[in-house]
Amino acid sequence: MDAIDKIPQARLLKKGAEANLFLTQWHSREAVVKVRIPKRYRPPALDQQIRNYRTIHEPQLIHEAKAAGVPTPLIYFINVPESTIIMQYIKGQQVKTRLNELDKPNRHAICIQIGESTACLHRYGLIHGDLTTSNMIQDLSGRIYFIDFGLGEKNLELEAQGVDLHLLKRALQSTHFGFWEDCFASVMCGYTSIRGVKMAEKVYEKIRQIEKRGRYVEERRQ
Repeated sequence: MDAIDKIPQARLLKKGAEANLFLTQWHSREAVVKVRIPKRYRPPALDQQIRNYRTIHEPQLIHEAKAAGVPTPLIYFINVPESTIIMQYIKGQQVKTRLNELDKPNRHAICIQIGESTACLHRYGLIHGDLTTSNMIQDLSGRIYFIDFGLGEKNLELEAQGVDLHLLKRALQSTHFGFWEDCFASVMCGYTSIRGVKMAEKVYEKIRQIEKRGRYVEERRQ
């Protein structure tokens, strides 16, 4: 029997490459169940080891992000042998969708929040690892929650922080191409307000270096 079969009234929300998400009831609360998928291309023992590690590691990062001042879901339950996490369901809308519905001032306000939260993560040595507007939810009160820390890590290096923000920049370019420049400028404005001009400039310079490396690799391929 699969882990999800043991949870009543579970409804599939999303199928992912690493995990599936289900909506359910947990002690009379709406909750999300995240079930990591076995990978058949990996030896079974290694696969179980990787899924166990990520099942333990992700809730730890979510808890530390919350302690750093970033809105994240509450963790209700962890079942390591079955690679399952049960967490708070955030009622709201993906920022990916929300940005496309709003006018410029409201997009600016959301992106300021994103920049502030990203800066709080980085200041405490936390890297999200998949920083895209698909992994952010605006709740009914307007707060932006960061979700899916499955690829996250603890790392204080500028390189890791630059990669985090570079990924967000690329996500904005591809998903919100009509106004991505304004959005990223607002993100960096919020980021700078938390980390200060000097540190924000160092991270921004790292983003530029990462972009140059990417262009160099592309040119070599051509």
